[in-house]
Amino acid sequence: MSEKFSESDRYKVRDLGLAAQGRMKIDWAESRMPVLMKLRKEHSEKQSLKGMRIAGCLHVTKETAVLVETLAAAGAEISWSGCNPLSTNDEVAAALAEAGISIYAWHGMNTEEFYWCIDKTLEMKPTLTLDDGADLIFSVHNRHPELAGTIIGGTEETTTGVHRLRAMARDGALKYPVIAVNDAETKWDFDNVFGTGQSSLDGILRATSVLLAGKNFVTAGFGHCGKGCAMRAAGMGSNVIVTEVKPTAALKAILNGFEVMKMDDAARVGDVFITATGMKDVIRGRHFEVMKDGAIVCNTGHYDCEINLVDLEEMATSKRLIRDNCEEYTMSDGRRIYVLAQGRLVNLAAAEGHPSEVMDMSFANQFLSMVRLASEGRDLEVTVHDIPEEQDQRIAGIKLETIGAGLDVLTDEQVAYLDDYAAGT
Repeated sequence: MSEKFSESDRYKVRDLGLAAQGRMKIDWAESRMPVLMKLRKEHSEKQSLKGMRIAGCLHVTKETAVLVETLAAAGAEISWSGCNPLSTNDEVAAALAEAGISIYAWHGMNTEEFYWCIDKTLEMKPTLTLDDGADLIFSVHNRHPELAGTIIGGTEETTTGVHRLRAMARDGALKYPVIAVNDAETKWDFDNVFGTGQSSLDGILRATSVLLAGKNFVTAGFGHCGKGCAMRAAGMGSNVIVTEVKPTAALKAILNGFEVMKMDDAARVGDVFITATGMKDVIRGRHFEVMKDGAIVCNTGHYDCEINLVDLEEMATSKRLIRDNCEEYTMSDGRRIYVLAQGRLVNLAAAEGHPSEVMDMSFANQFLSMVRLASEGRDLEVTVHDIPEEQDQRIAGIKLETIGAGLDVLTDEQVAYLDDYAAGT
């Protein structure tokens, strides 16, 4: 860690001089996140999180900053790190540090620095954890198990993290209750679909500036994130090809008008590839062997193992950074394969992440889950919990109000009819 940073006993960021630019980004995000701002007003008056110490590990973006400052406004003490080495916005990190938030995050950190930052957030001995990818929770369980006894509960933001935490719960390895924010309808049907779709294409275009119209766009995975990428690529005029391992997901892709084939076949015809599966080695050596000259490969899954870059490194004769977040690998036969953002989240490493409008709902879920844990967490079973349906509908209702959409309301007679099993034709 020899590089010069702005640091003190409560933060380490790239350059505190970037704070003014970061504050403008945060102000912009606030103007697009009315649900979270409404919750901030309500809970700052109640001081719903007073006495709570929250350790957070989540992408340091302008939207995350709105969440952090909302948690602080509700009375919580905060210590924060980024959940991906390439997703931190240094300007936003500086603004949070200047505002008095304890934060350890910068763009481009290595693996050792990444875990050092997580460890620093845990020095506060948190009562709550807030996670994206579960690295913070895993750090508590694997390296700091003595802290688990004082942690009331935690939350998890993303599909991969929830999947692994549910596996921990099944094995009896989970030490405190966790709320699966990712599984809220107001998260995965909006953030994962519309947010991932738009921001991933944004990252691809910033890193390459290619024309997507007419290209064969291969989406690995047709879950919520893959569906969003496929929809947006089709909207840009791409010929979308989907690869899948789940029959129902593959069938959904076909009925949405997309071609489905094995990756072995798609690798031969694809122009742009994006992985959105949460699984390792989705694209590997045998796929690189048959790709077209000029193929573009990227990932929007949480971890960088979906594309096997070790295989590509061994096969390539040379590599160079040809554009920001775009590395050119030259193969022995002269073919060039372009990897974006080092195989990490292309929407965050090469762009700015999801639009503020969808993160408004996701982070409203994070905030309300923190409030729930603060009041109820000690009584919750040690397992992975879903978001209550009432919370989902409340957040969606507030969002609709802010955009001026009207909702019908069932009459008393209609409510009675819902449960009237005697009613027939």
